[in-house]
Amino acid sequence: MKKNWTWVAGCVLLACVVVSCTTKNMEQQKEIAGKKRVLGEAYFREQKHPEALREYLEAEKLYPNDHFLHDDLGRVYLAMGRYDLAISHFKKSLKIKEDYTPARNNLGNAYAVKKEWDKAIEQYEIAANSLLYATPYYPLANIGFVYYQQKKYDLAEKYYRKALRVKRDYVGALHGLARTHLATGRVDEAIDMLEKAIELAPEGAFLHYDLANAYRQKGDYRKAHTLYLKTAELQPDSDLADKAMQEARKTEKLY
Repeated sequence: MKKNWTWVAGCVLLACVVVSCTTKNMEQQKEIAGKKRVLGEAYFREQKHPEALREYLEAEKLYPNDHFLHDDLGRVYLAMGRYDLAISHFKKSLKIKEDYTPARNNLGNAYAVKKEWDKAIEQYEIAANSLLYATPYYPLANIGFVYYQQKKYDLAEKYYRKALRVKRDYVGALHGLARTHLATGRVDEAIDMLEKAIELAPEGAFLHYDLANAYRQKGDYRKAHTLYLKTAELQPDSDLADKAMQEARKTEKLY
């Protein structure tokens, strides 16, 4: 009987050792995965998307149950134009943590890029109504963007203004509202919004480009010309810069 108890005790001890080693290995893998995710984020901020993706995928192999990581993977796939994979990872993030609202908002972004407008709005509304989301002005402005794309300008304005009521200096909503005003011929209001936005984000090339368009629409070609040149200066060697320079040459002939 004593031998049997000794055998049982030995088995229990061995099981404890195995569990302890397994837990330790899991913690080590989680730590390494975390470091790879941080490196991936650094690459992502520098717009080095293939490098970011490599680090994120290696992190996923080590620790696949990280909702932050799947959101990161979704964002990099979205930036690379691989929309279905982006959607898949945003959904994985939400499956792990249903109330992780940034992934919900990003899932809306992925649907919006695919022009699946109803699905996008559904996700944005869930995000905007979440009491746990510290930045509901993002999905509110995103709903405004969807309605703008659909040329439902009254609804677009409504949601951009909702976003600005939450955060009055949110540049994305100011820009969106300005574009909505331009689309409806309210040029002076658009100029006012864009100038406010540029005060907050003076390096915003698209803001300068749209302000140039507004002044051109108003007939102030000299100012428009100056702003087109500024756009190209802010974002050189880009499609936007090429477009801005084309418009600059056109407006130069008009004053």
